[in-house]
Amino acid sequence: MALKCGIVGLPNVGKSTLFNCLSSAKAQAANFPFCTIEPNLGVITVPDERLTKLAEIVHPGRIVPATCEIVDIAGLVKGASKGEGLGNKFLGNIRECDAIIHVIRCFDDDNVVREGGTPVDPTADKDIIDTELQLKDLETIEGQLAKQEKVAATGNKDAKVLVDVLHAYKEVLDRGENARTVTFDSKEEQKAARDLFLLTTKPVLYVCNVDEACAKTGNKYSKIVEDIAAGEGAEAMVIAAKTEEDIASLDTYEEKKLFLDDLGLEESGVNRLIKKAYHLLNLQTFITAGEMEVKAWTFHKGWKAPQCAGVIHTDFEKGFIRAEVIKYDDYIQYGSETAVKEAGKLYIEGKDYEVQDGDIMHFRFNV
Repeated sequence: MALKCGIVGLPNVGKSTLFNCLSSAKAQAANFPFCTIEPNLGVITVPDERLTKLAEIVHPGRIVPATCEIVDIAGLVKGASKGEGLGNKFLGNIRECDAIIHVIRCFDDDNVVREGGTPVDPTADKDIIDTELQLKDLETIEGQLAKQEKVAATGNKDAKVLVDVLHAYKEVLDRGENARTVTFDSKEEQKAARDLFLLTTKPVLYVCNVDEACAKTGNKYSKIVEDIAAGEGAEAMVIAAKTEEDIASLDTYEEKKLFLDDLGLEESGVNRLIKKAYHLLNLQTFITAGEMEVKAWTFHKGWKAPQCAGVIHTDFEKGFIRAEVIKYDDYIQYGSETAVKEAGKLYIEGKDYEVQDGDIMHFRFNV
């Protein structure tokens, strides 16, 4: 399951610095626009303390966490929807992502130039990104509408559905709102909407990049972004990207913990961001645990047992017989699979079982 989140924002807001923290790949970070020309791609692990605790019991050969791809995309400028700056390349890179991590500058620093040389203004920064994405989506919609209306006039049912979807999106985009605010009831409309791959339908996480002094509580700028996000039903979080880079450079867990304690933080911002990005996509994890490996497998919330079996191998889904399920807390409490079975806490589930986050699964199948 190749999952990809794109880090976006105006030039010099801290995107590449954040990417450096998230990934072992080191994107160049410099104080001028378009430092990132080709998108930098990093595969990051999703922090999950459950895997470590299970490994202490099972003693596997290896631990395999869930992963997510993070793409550091070139900074956007006003006019990108018309090809200004690196606009077309930027917008194409976003289209390939499943979700957007929108980094917004929420710090004062005379040594870091803001686009246009004006004072820090998180609302204006956000609006520039939103507007450019909305304009590109409108271009996509208007290009489709004339063609699909002609097809719909011949009585084509699919075209009629698509025309209704296009008009619904156009209405909100014309108002300067993002397409993700539109919802559709029928499966036909939902499919037509998905197939458009609009930029502003992608789920978004707003990341308020603050200075070290504000890493725990945020500041007046981050409060503005948080209020805007709440109004959209979106998520926002505070992170001090430069400080996170310093934490990431430390060698030992003890050194990192001491640094976090000094800042009054229980967990690094990077870990919180990765977890939020993972859940932003409505994803959960089931686990397989054995002597060879303890492994996290990614699935969409609400999936049934056969679908999850298919994540491991398509044959598991085709020939699904049953799933043997142990709840994570039960495994930890009883200390072994044998003890769990003796306590009657191993459950046999069929094809209608909705897998829960943290379930420890073993699938029986026959092909």
